[in-house]
Amino acid sequence: MIKNRRDGTRRVTGWWLAWVWGVLGVLGVLGGGISGVAAEWAPAKGPLMTRWAKDVSPENVHPEYPRPQWERKDWQNLNGLWEYAIVSTNAGHPGEWNGRILVPFPVESALSGVMKPVGPDQRLWYRRRFEIPPTWAGRRVLLNFGAVDWEARIWVNGVEVGAHRGGYDAFSLDVTTALRSDGTQEIVVSVWDPTDAGAQPRGKQVRKPEGIWYTPTTGIWQTVWLEPVSEAHVRSMRITPDLDGSAVEISALVQGAGHRYRLECTVLDQGRQVTTGRVEVLGGSGSKAVPFRQSLRLAVPSAKVWTPDSPFLYGLRIRLLEDGREVDEIESYFGMRKVAIAKDERGVNRLFLNNKPLFQFGPLDQGFWPDGLYTAPTDEALKHDIRMTKELGFNMARKHVKVEPDRWYYWCDRMGLLVWQDMPSGEKYIGAKDPDIQRSVESAAIFEAELRAMVEGLGNHPSIVMWVPYNEGWGQWDTARIASLVKEWDPTRLVNSASGWTDRKVGDVHDIHVYPGPGAPPLEANRAGVLGEYGGLGLPVKGHTWQSEKNWGYRSFTTAEALTDAYLKLNDRLHPLTGEAGLAAAIYTQTTDVEVEVNGLMTYDRAQVKMPLSTIAEANRRLFDAGFVTVEEP
Repeated sequence: MIKNRRDGTRRVTGWWLAWVWGVLGVLGVLGGGISGVAAEWAPAKGPLMTRWAKDVSPENVHPEYPRPQWERKDWQNLNGLWEYAIVSTNAGHPGEWNGRILVPFPVESALSGVMKPVGPDQRLWYRRRFEIPPTWAGRRVLLNFGAVDWEARIWVNGVEVGAHRGGYDAFSLDVTTALRSDGTQEIVVSVWDPTDAGAQPRGKQVRKPEGIWYTPTTGIWQTVWLEPVSEAHVRSMRITPDLDGSAVEISALVQGAGHRYRLECTVLDQGRQVTTGRVEVLGGSGSKAVPFRQSLRLAVPSAKVWTPDSPFLYGLRIRLLEDGREVDEIESYFGMRKVAIAKDERGVNRLFLNNKPLFQFGPLDQGFWPDGLYTAPTDEALKHDIRMTKELGFNMARKHVKVEPDRWYYWCDRMGLLVWQDMPSGEKYIGAKDPDIQRSVESAAIFEAELRAMVEGLGNHPSIVMWVPYNEGWGQWDTARIASLVKEWDPTRLVNSASGWTDRKVGDVHDIHVYPGPGAPPLEANRAGVLGEYGGLGLPVKGHTWQSEKNWGYRSFTTAEALTDAYLKLNDRLHPLTGEAGLAAAIYTQTTDVEVEVNGLMTYDRAQVKMPLSTIAEANRRLFDAGFVTVEEP
C-alpha cells in the first residue's frame, strides 16, 4: 500500500510492492508495455561506483518529493524505467526502441543502465506509459520536469503539449486536454543536446573529457512527476524575508482566479501559528486567464534568525480559497536572514550575515557522481556531501557551474550551509586580459533566459547568499549589464560578477583565483575582496579513482600525511589575510575528486576523506569562529 510521509514522500510497503510489480510485469503497464522490466534492468559497468548505487532499483529511484519548498499533497512520481532510442536528429519518432533507461539518470551514466554517448547530430527519445488516479477526475493535471538537458519536446497520447530549452531549470506543462478519459496514457519526450558543440550553458560537460572537463549529461536528469491542481491555483511564489522589519513578503502568481477567490498565507513556528494574512485575488477566470500576482506582508515578531550554526526555518502554508472553500494548498518554508556588504569597525568591507560580519569559507562543489554524473544516486547521497562539508568545518560551498536539484538546496537550508551559486558556463572562453566575448542574438537570449530561470527558480532558498554569473572568462559577455540585471532580479543577495581572471570592477565583490595560493585582492572602497578559488592539492587514492593512473591535480602528493601538511600550511597563510588585507571569504578546490581530477577533500566515490577529519575541521573553523585576524601595529 502507499503511505504518506511527513515530508511529502511516498513509501510503498514490501508485500504490496511485490504484488504490484508482479501484476505490472504481466500487464505491461510500465516500461512501454514490456513485461519483466524490473528484472531486465541493471547498472552498466562504470569505472567507479558509490556505496549508494546498491540502493537504486526501478522500484526505488529518487522516490522523495522533488520540490520540498513548494509541496502539494497529491502527486505521482514518474521516475523508473522508460523506453529509449538514440536516432539521428532528422529521423523523426523512432519506429522501434533500443531498450530501457532508468529515469532520472543521464543516458551517459552507469546508473541509467545504458551508459552511451549522444552526439549533437543525434536525438534521445523516451517513452513511458502511466495511468491517472480516479481521484484526480475533474482536476487539471500538470506534468513536471526537474531538469532536462538541453532542448526537449513532449507529447502526451500523440499530442505535442510543449517544448523547453534549458538544461538546468524546472518546467511544468498542463497536459489535461491531451489525456484520455481513462485507461493507459503515454508520454514521449525528445531531447537534443549539442554539449560543447553548441553555445548553450553546459558547465564542465564536454564530448571528450580530460583534465578539468568531464563526461556530459544528456536528457532527463531530475525527477519527473505529475500533480493535479484546480482550475484556479498558485503557479509560483516569491518569499522575501525582511529581517530588519521583522516581516516576510509573500508574492504569489495565481492562475485562473476571479473575484470570488482569496489568498491566505500562514507563518508557522514548528507547527504553531505565528501570523496569518489574507488578500482578495483579482483577475479573470478560467485556466486560460492571465495570471495575477498578489502580495502579502506578514509580521514575524522576535524573529529567529537563520545562520549556519542555527538554521531555523519557519513553516509557510499557502491556501487559495473560493467562497471559503479551499481549492489549492501548498506547504513551504523560509529562513529569516539578511545578506549585505558593510564595513567592519576598521572600515574594511566584509560579507555580513544578519548584520554581523562572517568570514565565508568552503569548498568548490562541482556536484558530479561517478555512477550518476549530474544525478546523485540517492537523496541520502545528495545529503551526504552537505553533511560532510559541515563536518569538515566549513560554513559555505560554491556550487560550481552547475545547478542542483531542489532537494540539494533544501538540505543546505535545513543543515545550515551557505551557498554561492554559479551560473553554468558556455559559449567561447576568454583570457584574463581579453575583452568580453561577443554573442549572437540567439546565444544572448539563451544565456539571459537560463540565468533568469536560475535566479528566479532558486530565489526562495535562504542558504543561497551570492549569485556568480561568470567564472574565469568562460562565456563572459556584457559583464556590467549582466551584473546589474541579476541585482535587479534579486536585490536581496550579493552578485559576484566574475569569479577569477576577468574583473570588470562591477558587482559586490572582487574575486581572484590563486593556485595553490592563498592570496587577497587589494582593498576597495565599495566592494569586498574574496578568494574565489585556491588550493587544488591532489592525491589519488588507489581503488577509489576514475582511472588507475594518469590522474591530475594542481599540486600532487603521494601520501595523506604530505597532503595534510600542505593543507594546514595553506590555512596558516590564509588566516592572516583575513585581517588588514581584508579577505572576506575563501573557496578551497574542491569537495571531491571528479573523474581524472583528484583535488578533492574526498575521493570521487565519497568512500574516503583524504585527510584526518578532526584535524582539518579544527583548522577550518578557526578561520571564521574566531572572527577576522587582528594584526598588532609594530
